Amino acid sequence: MNREHLIKMANQIGGFFEAMPDQAQAVTDVANHMKRTWEPRMRVEILKALGTADEAKLKPVVRAALIGLSSSGKPA
Repeated sequence: MNREHLIKMANQIGGFFEAMPDQAQAVTDVANHMKRTWEPRMRVEILKALGTADEAKLKPVVRAALIGLSSSGKPA
């Protein structure tokens, strides 16, 4: 998986949801979209961006969604 491509895709998803007035709901919707439509390998790879220089490339709504996915205790 190409992490740069995944970051671009995630930011496009985030761009759609970040326009929502309820930012908490936007974060939830980004996370739910990734859980529903991304295969596990894709989610695992993008989660590796957290804590690296790649994290700075993520939109805030995407970063928050990934943090939620990583701390949920459930498999990505």
